[in-house]
Amino acid sequence: MGSASPENRPDPDALLARANSDGRGQLKIFLGAAPGVGKTWEMLAAARRRFETGTDVVVGLVETHGRAETAEQLADLPVLPRRIVPYRGRLLEEFDLDAALKRRPALLLVDELAHANAPGLRHAKRWQDVAALLEAGINVWTTLNVQHLESLNDQVARITGIRVAETLPDTVLGLADDIELIDLPPEELRTRLKQGLVYRPDVARRALGGFFRPGNLAALREMALRRVAQHVDRDIAAYMRAQAIAGPWPAAERVMAVVEAGEAAEQVVRHASRLAEALRAPFFAFHAERAATGMAVQPALDLAIQLGGTVETTTNADVFAALLDAAARQNVAHIVIARGRGRWRWRRGLASRLARGARAYALHVVPDPAASRPAPPHRAPPPKLMPFGISLGIMILTTIGGFALRGVLPAEAMGYVFTAIVVGMASLYGRSVGIFAALTGFVLWNFFFLPPIYTLSVTNPRDVTALFAFLVVGVLTGSLAGRVRAEAETARTRIEALRRITLFGRALAQVSDEAGLAAVVEAEARALAGEAVLLLARDDGLPRAGGFDEAAVAAAEFAWRNRVATGMGTTTLPASAWRFQPLATEAGAIGVLGVRPETPPAEPVIQTLGALADQAALAAERLRLATSAAEARAHESTQRLRTALLSSLSHDLRTPLTAIRGAAETLAEADGELPEATRRDLLASIVEDVGRMTRFLANITGMARIETGEIVARHEKVDLAPVVEHAVARVKEAFHTAVNIPEDAATVRADPALLEQVLVNLLENAVKYGPEGGAISVFARRAGDSVVLSVADEGVGIPPEDLPHVFNSFFRVVRGDRVAPGTGLGLAIARAFVEAMGGTIAAESPRRDLPADGLPGTIIRVELPVP
Repeated sequence: MGSASPENRPDPDALLARANSDGRGQLKIFLGAAPGVGKTWEMLAAARRRFETGTDVVVGLVETHGRAETAEQLADLPVLPRRIVPYRGRLLEEFDLDAALKRRPALLLVDELAHANAPGLRHAKRWQDVAALLEAGINVWTTLNVQHLESLNDQVARITGIRVAETLPDTVLGLADDIELIDLPPEELRTRLKQGLVYRPDVARRALGGFFRPGNLAALREMALRRVAQHVDRDIAAYMRAQAIAGPWPAAERVMAVVEAGEAAEQVVRHASRLAEALRAPFFAFHAERAATGMAVQPALDLAIQLGGTVETTTNADVFAALLDAAARQNVAHIVIARGRGRWRWRRGLASRLARGARAYALHVVPDPAASRPAPPHRAPPPKLMPFGISLGIMILTTIGGFALRGVLPAEAMGYVFTAIVVGMASLYGRSVGIFAALTGFVLWNFFFLPPIYTLSVTNPRDVTALFAFLVVGVLTGSLAGRVRAEAETARTRIEALRRITLFGRALAQVSDEAGLAAVVEAEARALAGEAVLLLARDDGLPRAGGFDEAAVAAAEFAWRNRVATGMGTTTLPASAWRFQPLATEAGAIGVLGVRPETPPAEPVIQTLGALADQAALAAERLRLATSAAEARAHESTQRLRTALLSSLSHDLRTPLTAIRGAAETLAEADGELPEATRRDLLASIVEDVGRMTRFLANITGMARIETGEIVARHEKVDLAPVVEHAVARVKEAFHTAVNIPEDAATVRADPALLEQVLVNLLENAVKYGPEGGAISVFARRAGDSVVLSVADEGVGIPPEDLPHVFNSFFRVVRGDRVAPGTGLGLAIARAFVEAMGGTIAAESPRRDLPADGLPGTIIRVELPVP
């Protein structure tokens, strides 16, 4: 294939990876395209075969999901006890990582790799538990559905209409030593669903019309097949590198686009992308960086990424060897390159060298788009004469010094002095100056120091040998030193660019609005390439910045609409004095970054600008998504509130109105025939229902005032005792009250009207949920700089799972088939009033202050600051 090195040695990185994996556990993933294909069953069946041969197999955690055939496979395998984790009033069963590490079986089965662990465990995700097991040297088998891969999340959502919540990084798949694809044709999987072998019949019916549609299953199946093929391809490449096998192997098709500076760069990338799509193969772009490049290639590299490829760059001076090395490492089958032309010799001959020396590859030569028109005469930039003058001056001064010291300094020593000067000049000013210094030193050493002096002839054969050795060494060292300088300059520029990008990313992480984003991006771009402006698209298009001429406006619009770089230094609208980098994400172009450099920027600067634009696009998208999410949450909250309000209105107004209407009709139709007691009862029920409606409307009005921010609390010294008395008097229902307010907790800083309403709501809530005629306690205590005022009842208490929600609007505790009457707004209003006064409110049940034989009850505590 034409290797880059005469020796076929194993790849050190591959050998190091193998050495690092020696003490690590082996991971096998049973991968499926969808739930129900039989991943867990296959894993257990294979594990049983291992168990029957004497392997120490332990089931760490397996979910049967009620499937009898899966439970049968689990029957006699040893199972690790699960860890019980309390969470929101429930007890969750989770994988016990510590127990598994202590047990250390030869093979551990851990189901559902993408599962999110309950809060409080060592790791947030189960795949992190598996990684810890592998590091401990334990072999693990696990299961995974392809839709849980993070990179496929958006694609799966678009195909199925369902956003998968539990995902894991694609790098986890790279940890697998073996991947077994568990596959079923879509119709067979749908048949299993209909037979009830995957979900319950009611759930299966909904799934058949949703996630498990034939088209969805076919697309997911293709994704799974591709991922397994990529894993196998990676294993083949690693094996070839470790065994020093010369590639490529014709096991899979891979395409490499050789991107060079010129008008054909993007055409090469597009041709490689079309070829890869036709072959259904991956492709990547290869680029050899040079210190000075005729035209920027960054747009072509950006295009490769946009078309789904990857990018690999090198600073190796031997482009041909670097190219072949990359092709061998990537196991490439097809190389796409432009037809050579231009002033660089290595570029003109690269295609022909590949045709002669890379016979193992299929070579695709893309025509030059400029070949159909005559090329304009190339005018090389005028050389900078200052370095040559400095080199000549140093040589002359060194000659004068050496001539003055010729009695002390032998003539041969001057050769070493001139050689050192040649290396120094090449390191400082490049290859051309180094070669010039070598030729100048050759002449001066011959003319002034080698006999016969003052002539360019040499009589001593030893001096002839030394002179020509100096010339060869001087030219070679000058050339090598110049090349090293150029590569060092390129590396330094890249390091500086990476440093800038890192600092830029930190700054972007702190911005909270588009104005701050624009300030950060423009400051960074200004330091890099001169005047800069960030334009983010609006609903009516791209805004026009001040100072733009028509050419700049056209270039900015074209860059935004077509997602390509335009303006100075590009092949698109190059007449503009500005250069525009598009800000694009998967959702589309969202703006442009414009810079106005004094001269066309160098390639490293262009690459840095491209990276800045990419990060700015992600930051802008993040800000817009955050805004959209906030608006969606607000809209959702409003919709929930509206729905609950309408539901409450339909129930809580209809019930008293029906009772009032019935009582009124009875009084109107049979007034003279009704006994006095009955009349009084009917009138009392009318008064009671009117009171219920009045309180309901008052709560609705109060909540509306809270939502609109109309209520503004006062903060003044308030005596608790009279406020409690007034609140008790306002509650009409019958109950017994015990009030205990000590002297050190007799005053608080609050709004007396709001505090009284809070106590009324709490007392009415206690009456509603307490036994008829039951006792209600109101007591206060001092707690540091606050006073805690408590209202306790002797009711049935609040279930633990309902405690976090009792202060939500329209929430009512349900006991069996009984729902307490009311709107569910009383405690929500109480919380809003307490928080407006600078306090806090909380509920607790069962009450901890009662003796063991006391009723459970509920206690609500209001904490307010002291004056």
